[in-house]
Amino acid sequence: MTKLTIVANIVAKDDQIELVKTELLKLIEITRAEQGCINYDLHQDNANPAHFLFFENWTSRELWQTHMGNTHLAQYMAATEGAVESFTLNEMTHIA
Repeated sequence: MTKLTIVANIVAKDDQIELVKTELLKLIEITRAEQGCINYDLHQDNANPAHFLFFENWTSRELWQTHMGNTHLAQYMAATEGAVESFTLNEMTHIA
């Protein structure tokens, strides 16, 4: 079985850093308990505190897709509407 690695980059607007951070932190415990989640780790850039990165590993793309449809992510999106400057997501395959 090939695990799926997700790298999500979230850049908050400068005046919304604490809001975005607070809302991202709310996702951790509930997501780590989801079926298929191997790890779900949040990082904050040392040089640019507006830049957050989630490094995630999932047992399958299907279970990650289930995660993406969960209520807590919709709640995060609603809470941070207008507070995020940019968001990029990469689906990657662990090869070594």
